Amino acid sequence: MQRYNVIVIGAGSAGAAAAARISEDPRRTVLLLEAGPDYPDLGSLPLDVRQGHATGADNVVGGRHDWQFIGRGTSLNEDMPVARGYVMGGTSAINGQVFLRGLPEDFDQWAAWGNTEWSWQKVLPCFRKLETDLNYPGGDFHGSDGPILVRRYQPNELLADQSAFVRACRDYGFPDCPDHNDPGGWGVGPLPLNNPDGIRWSTSLGYLGPARHRLNLTVRGNCLVRRILFEPSEGSSGPARSGAGRSAQERQGLRAIGVEVESPYYRWGRKTVPEALEGPVLPPGGPSSASAPSVRGIEPDGSSFQTLSPSPSPDGRGETFLVYADEVILCAGPIASPQLLTLSGIGPAAQVRDLGLHVLADLPGVGQNLRDHPMVHVVWKAKDGFPMPDLKVGPQKVALRYTAPGSDLRADMSTVMRWSSQTRVFLMSAVIYLAKSAGELRVASPDPHVQPSLDYRLLDHPEDMRRMKDGVRLNIRLGEHPSYRDILGGLTGPTPDEAAIDEALETWLLRNTQSMGHISGTCKMGPDSDPMAVVDQSLHVHGVEGLRVADCSIMPDCVRANTNATAIMIGERVAEFVKGDGQPAIMSF
Repeated sequence: MQRYNVIVIGAGSAGAAAAARISEDPRRTVLLLEAGPDYPDLGSLPLDVRQGHATGADNVVGGRHDWQFIGRGTSLNEDMPVARGYVMGGTSAINGQVFLRGLPEDFDQWAAWGNTEWSWQKVLPCFRKLETDLNYPGGDFHGSDGPILVRRYQPNELLADQSAFVRACRDYGFPDCPDHNDPGGWGVGPLPLNNPDGIRWSTSLGYLGPARHRLNLTVRGNCLVRRILFEPSEGSSGPARSGAGRSAQERQGLRAIGVEVESPYYRWGRKTVPEALEGPVLPPGGPSSASAPSVRGIEPDGSSFQTLSPSPSPDGRGETFLVYADEVILCAGPIASPQLLTLSGIGPAAQVRDLGLHVLADLPGVGQNLRDHPMVHVVWKAKDGFPMPDLKVGPQKVALRYTAPGSDLRADMSTVMRWSSQTRVFLMSAVIYLAKSAGELRVASPDPHVQPSLDYRLLDHPEDMRRMKDGVRLNIRLGEHPSYRDILGGLTGPTPDEAAIDEALETWLLRNTQSMGHISGTCKMGPDSDPMAVVDQSLHVHGVEGLRVADCSIMPDCVRANTNATAIMIGERVAEFVKGDGQPAIMSF
């Protein structure tokens, strides 16, 4: 039987960072499990994962490295694609490479809600530690020797549509913003991007690449964690959220002791992994295997288990292994983390029981508070005769960040300009960077292969609808600037008639608004006094020992930025918490 000091579930933005940092201590054994395939170096990366042109549309949507989830965006957008990375590096390996940080106000608000370890002053050192900013190395706000390489396009690298965008924004009174990651930055300027030389610099490259040689770090791809294993904890007074009518077993304390893993796991078939990378995924033995005791635990149906050997997976996809650890860190992302908690018996009691599972901890906030950035594209035809660039889709080289009229939230809106050469159209995307609407995730089946139900409820809040209408109309005004005279043709979405009438524009928005791919908040962080909080500020699951959640799901609210940089910061932060907790065990083989 295998035992580690720490098991990290999910090798995405947060998980890869956490595993790499925790394993810097050679006395801690770390097992990192990723459901998707592993490409251990730059040379083995498929082109769709390796190449990144920061278009926002070049993320590997619908391909073999995407989970290809579907969500309900709005009442008129029932089948919205939801891209999530199915590969080592997670969504950092398929995204649009925008490397914006949240604003200081975002983190100070988290602190005001009772999470004082997450103030701007507390998280800024992690943001500096995780990056090498090639334009602003060092100083008070930027890093110069971190794992993620960050750069910005320079003015002489802008093409005609982007130069016109900058001129239009200036003429409408928006200031220049040479560094959007400056704490006070807003206005129009180059976006920070983690794609040096057109390579998508994921956490797999930046964090795991330099750490793979460590004997105390085990990295395994194609391993789907089916559930977390628990045992009763005599030292705990039980879960913080104790529902009425719970049995004596439900009221006892819990400690996470390991995971049940399906290995190998191939979502899209075995061809997703090169033959050279195949082989035993969880080999016999492993760190501390000789000294591991026989462990008893609690099944989701309430029965006990004591298993030492692998068994066939229930659906025949691979063998099922039980792997044990002193601590489990769930970094599976804002969809899989609440799903896995629920399938392990931790979540809203009624939902867990409806799945036919035993309630181990009643945490009603699991899957609630689903947050994201609503986005919609304003579309023009290219002017007849305008020569479209060679790239299929234009990079997000520059962006406008601004405060919506009537809003008290600084820089709560964003706009970027792109093109599609194949269809000869230009897109100007309006984004709400701090939405008031919140959705819900519900686990649909006890089968971990079935995706949860995702109801985003985008634009449900009247203030979101108001700001998005304003954002679309601002984009249309920017497109009327003289700089676009020889570039933009007719407006096609929304049509001029739709844009002019509130009711028509609202219908168009409900049909066309989509997620920006920044889902968060589904295991929110908060103090014990918050009945909907799932984790405390050290990221321990309330009422459960030995289990933390560390990814975008813990955000109390979505930050005013693309979420990759903040997710990596969360990985850095949880590693600090883990390495500061007590004395590490001595590694043995």
